[in-house]
Amino acid sequence: MAPAPHWKGYLKLSLVTCPVQMLPATTENEKVRFRTLNRETGNPVVSQYVDSVTGKRVRSEDEVKGYEIGEGHYVMLEDGELSNVALETTRTIDIEMFVPRSSIPWIWLDSPYYLSVENPVGLDAFSVIRDAMAAEEMIGISRLVISRRERAVMIEPRGKGIVLWTLRYGDEVRDKAEYFSGIGTEEVGDDIVPLVDQFIKQETQHWSPAMVADPIQKKLLKLVEMKRKLQHPTPIKTKPTAPGVPRPKVVNLMDALRKSMEADAKKSKTRPPGQTH
Repeated sequence: MAPAPHWKGYLKLSLVTCPVQMLPATTENEKVRFRTLNRETGNPVVSQYVDSVTGKRVRSEDEVKGYEIGEGHYVMLEDGELSNVALETTRTIDIEMFVPRSSIPWIWLDSPYYLSVENPVGLDAFSVIRDAMAAEEMIGISRLVISRRERAVMIEPRGKGIVLWTLRYGDEVRDKAEYFSGIGTEEVGDDIVPLVDQFIKQETQHWSPAMVADPIQKKLLKLVEMKRKLQHPTPIKTKPTAPGVPRPKVVNLMDALRKSMEADAKKSKTRPPGQTH
């Protein structure tokens, strides 16, 4: 199932405009996630905001954004006030300029999104903008409001579609000279470089997504399945637990294995000599 659009609006180049939608190009849905439980009851726990001074719970309607102007002193900002400082054209990606793709270093790229046509009526305009950039080997630079923050974005033609990258803010990128200044320019031996070159050629492969597979995820899922079988020998029913019926406690894997080993040891002692099963 395709994910829900992260943003909907218009892509504009001069007088050419088309409706588009922006969808995340990456996902973390397959990542193994855990809930925090109460060890005594097995129930999930929930987090709540509390006042750091009074210790009392804060209701959601009493929560407000604040900016610290001094130690312990804040300026409160309401949602309406934050919305007023956003761009007026929050629903239009107006391409302001074009630059060569190679002129933007990789470190400025933040989050990728797929930009596609929302309505077939705008397909011709979308294709014109995409093909014109591809023919000139240029990418577009624009601005967009995402989560109440104005972001510079890079629009890059890619195959039949367009990839939109949000760009990092200027104060987010650190100068590499601060980290590489201590690295000298010492020359290595002439006999070492060819050896390393040979090793690189020998180990060169074609890129594959399997190269970035996460083995820990698989091990975690196997552990979860093992504990599920220990905790629920029969398939889990989707019917909710009836009121008043205590939920089963979480099984400790080490305790379960220890008890299993002790049971096997007792059976071995009571088994007649020469009998193995």
